[in-house]
Amino acid sequence: MFDLDGVLTDTSEYHFLAWKKLADELGLAFDKTVNERLKGVSRERSFEIILEVNGAQETFLSEDKAKFIDKKNEYYKALIKQVTSKDILPGVMDFLNESKKQGILLAVASASKNARTVLEGLGILSMFDYVADASKIRYTKPDPEVFIDCMEHLKLQPWECIAFEDAAAGIEAIQAANIAAVGIGASVKPAVPDVFLDNTEELSIEKIENLLYK
Repeated sequence: MFDLDGVLTDTSEYHFLAWKKLADELGLAFDKTVNERLKGVSRERSFEIILEVNGAQETFLSEDKAKFIDKKNEYYKALIKQVTSKDILPGVMDFLNESKKQGILLAVASASKNARTVLEGLGILSMFDYVADASKIRYTKPDPEVFIDCMEHLKLQPWECIAFEDAAAGIEAIQAANIAAVGIGASVKPAVPDVFLDNTEELSIEKIENLLYK
């Protein structure tokens, strides 16, 4: 099971640009340091963090917040139309191809409603046996619901699965589902995955099996 952003591709710059555009319109300070705090976090919580940084938690009504969050998503959807196969992270295609050759079931465990759009742009949607249906996911990571959804759809048990994440909230969600967790990159801290890789270029079935089952 794979998280999407930061594991298969990196659309964080598009998220940053979309939030930045909205923040500028609202007169809110927003930079890449704040953006780092939004990784693996829902849109709603992301907007709350931006408001907290600006001391503006009470500035907007709930219905206005919802409108602004939707507006950010529209900006993001316009930006991700630029995504192509060139945006697949290094090492990912080789790993997916090797997994398919070995008959391993593949799933995308992302609660993003834009996941299919991004996967189509990358040209890899057909490689996955299941993509989590965001419309049915009620709770975001660190809740394990999205990983449980993937397991149930593929009719697998936790001990039959391995999941890949690049954010602490994602690692916590994987472990809450009793699945082996592979963390990629420094953003997984302070969570402690079962296996840590510096980047996606280190993805290797043999390496992961050796580290997990040594």
